[in-house]
Amino acid sequence: MSDFRITGIVPVLPAPFLPDEELDLDSLRRMVGFAADQGFSAACLPAYATEFYKLSIDERYALVGTAVEAAEGRIPIVGQSNHYSAKLAAAIAKRNAELGASAISVAVPRLFAISEEDIFRFLATIAEATPLPLMVQDFNPGGATVSAALVKRLNKAYPHFRYLKLEEPLMAPKVAEVLAETGGAVQVLEGWGGMYLLEGISAGVCGAMPGLGVADLLQEVYDLAAGGDLNAAMDRFERVLPQIVFSLQNLELFLYMEKLLLVRRSLLSHATVRAATLTPDPDTLKHVGLLTARVLSAVNK
Repeated sequence: MSDFRITGIVPVLPAPFLPDEELDLDSLRRMVGFAADQGFSAACLPAYATEFYKLSIDERYALVGTAVEAAEGRIPIVGQSNHYSAKLAAAIAKRNAELGASAISVAVPRLFAISEEDIFRFLATIAEATPLPLMVQDFNPGGATVSAALVKRLNKAYPHFRYLKLEEPLMAPKVAEVLAETGGAVQVLEGWGGMYLLEGISAGVCGAMPGLGVADLLQEVYDLAAGGDLNAAMDRFERVLPQIVFSLQNLELFLYMEKLLLVRRSLLSHATVRAATLTPDPDTLKHVGLLTARVLSAVNK
């Protein structure tokens, strides 16, 4: 069994683009170096916050391969292997493993409604593609996420399935249920940008997967809360929460704000988001500027 273990924050790295929308791998190397310096449990890509849905398969592999190379063994890279086809998701997972990823993550396909038995078969196909630790991401707006019974069944069949990433409000009961059903064999991460991190810690989450721009601040929040200083954690959390809440009104807005923040933090050369994307209006831009400044002041405090 791999010694891969998550405790705290695992940032999702954005796809860095030049102004012509070609990949900017130098910026990716800089971001991976920053993540390694911060001592995060791992870094993940190419996920939704990496615009994976706008990337070719070759570009996805280029990002994972470059990230692994840049990490130099200092930080594990989680290779996100999303596809609506189980066969193709498994092929992507296998290739990400060959590129040196330390773990594999895959999102439950939610384009159309399918049964839990269908979901189990989908995830089993990916689990059989590689023995690397497997993380399952489930985001199902307006509907139930995977049941604790399915999580237990999948872990029993494939013990390397060890992490579940949930992105829903009021998730504490689900976290407790998953931990109880699996005896802690499957740990839960909070994934909605870190918005539910504090109540998640109380429920037993092992960490969160936000964007890189606020990841170091949220690691401080996690460490303070896990250490029992909830008031200090709350004070720190309040500095970054407005940025998270405002950005997650729309994923494309999140991408815009995340990349702008990373440019301001000298981790990204260009704030380019691939089209089609959301073009913020002047009032939104003004508020984004205010929120970005507040995050930067928290970083420098």
